[in-house]
Amino acid sequence: MARRAVALLVWCGAATSASAGLFSDDDARKAILDLRARVDQIEQAGRSRADQLEQAGRAREAELLEQITQLKRSLLDLNTLIESLRGDLARQRGIDEQLARDVADLQRKQKDAQQGLDERLRRMEPQKVALDGREFMAEADETRQYGDAVALLRQGDFAAATAAFTAFQRRWPASGYGPTALYWLGNAQYGKRDYREAIASFKALMAAASDHPRVPEALLSIANCQIELKELKSARRTLDDILKTHPQSEAAQAARERIAALK
Repeated sequence: MARRAVALLVWCGAATSASAGLFSDDDARKAILDLRARVDQIEQAGRSRADQLEQAGRAREAELLEQITQLKRSLLDLNTLIESLRGDLARQRGIDEQLARDVADLQRKQKDAQQGLDERLRRMEPQKVALDGREFMAEADETRQYGDAVALLRQGDFAAATAAFTAFQRRWPASGYGPTALYWLGNAQYGKRDYREAIASFKALMAAASDHPRVPEALLSIANCQIELKELKSARRTLDDILKTHPQSEAAQAARERIAALK
């Protein structure tokens, strides 16, 4: 617009010179001043419009930056959630696999115990059981009650499983199943989100059998409970303890992953 106005001013100046005989000097000067005023007005309007466009562009740029920032936050939250779900899925898969092995072992032992024995002897005479690398004598009702509790946990009925394992502990306080039963009791309580009760069960396992094969997993489960309770410093100490005391265990590998996630 400004360029057109200047061109118009030049053209008018030329026209004024050509027609000097028709206008007086005052009239020509006034016409030129009027044209200059119009050019200034047009240039000012152009600058104002440019400023408005620039401000609008800056506002749009700020809005886009804010949207990008929000998207980045959402992606970060989503990635965190995905990693958490992956950890839970891996833990649940491990529980399912171990439960399947325990149930299969129990079923095999029960079948072997039943074959060749009459019902009365089966109820009265203890049978040798191998579980978690240990052998011990257990009564048939003892094995059955433990197996029933494990089956409830495998079905995902955490409340019923908690009650069943608690009843088992009361009925058979000196059972060879005791340490493993405490471990699964803690997992059932974790499933109910009773994290402090679960921690108590896992610690009871470690107190009752500090050399039990389930101790590294119990420590990892304690750390998971502490994470759920937002006790991150305590969880970090527990995970470090796993690495120090059981560096070659499967729980140690999971502990390293948890520590990396806590940073």
